[in-house]
Amino acid sequence: MQTKADDDRPDQPHEDLDAQEVRDVEERSAGSSRVVHEVVRLQGEEELDRPALALTLSGIAAGLGIALSLMCELFLRSHLPDTDWAPLVYFLGYPVGYLIVIMGRLQLFTESTVTAVLPVATAPTGANLARLARLWSCVIIGNLAGVTLVSALMAGEVIITHEQRLIALDILDKLELQPWTRTLTLGIPAGFIMAAIAWVLPNAKGSEFWVIFVLTYVIALGGFAHVVTGSSQATFLWLSGSIDAREAWLEFTLPALLGNIIGGTGLFAVLAHGQMRSDLSGDP
Repeated sequence: MQTKADDDRPDQPHEDLDAQEVRDVEERSAGSSRVVHEVVRLQGEEELDRPALALTLSGIAAGLGIALSLMCELFLRSHLPDTDWAPLVYFLGYPVGYLIVIMGRLQLFTESTVTAVLPVATAPTGANLARLARLWSCVIIGNLAGVTLVSALMAGEVIITHEQRLIALDILDKLELQPWTRTLTLGIPAGFIMAAIAWVLPNAKGSEFWVIFVLTYVIALGGFAHVVTGSSQATFLWLSGSIDAREAWLEFTLPALLGNIIGGTGLFAVLAHGQMRSDLSGDP
């Protein structure tokens, strides 16, 4: 039974609202986090149920698409002077690959650090953990295979000109190779941002382009380490002879992968799931 004291509570809808308006308010407020959680969880369930071959092929396609970020950067750089503000412009090419991959619903590893993890967090069984390990393995192998193929074509001047390859080397040679601990640290915010994209998109309502564009542009501006995009850069340098395979895979790809998992799963997914459980339990 609702009392006058209940009506006066600031967290209750105003008494002048009718029953339908009260339901609309509740759907847009208290239930919103649970709705988003359920949407993302169901996406994760769908991904976990896909055959391994489909996941791998989708991962390869995503790797091919994400490599366009590096290509678009060098295309923009070729038309810009060598000034301090030039990166602000050619970094606008960085989101291109993400727009193709995310809006095309291809399998990108850093998205699955939240979408595929929520079903496991909801039901942490051995079978679900095995499904997650299978998905992650297929997707990361596919992503890295895709970007390595494009990097090889770029380094061999098959899909870019000699002048464009030199511009790409000029851009990337200015990026000092970080110690692996620094790369891991820079991978954490990149993983968090990518997980945030997957979490925000269900409520984007027609603004998906700008959500993806702005947040991935932040990754470029911050110099954060994204395992897939960064691997396209590292493998290009390796195949061009600027660094060796150990530097490309052990000093960048592996620590960036770990950092992305920590940021996407260890921070974002755990916090998002913990928020939902707190809402359901009614804990203050």
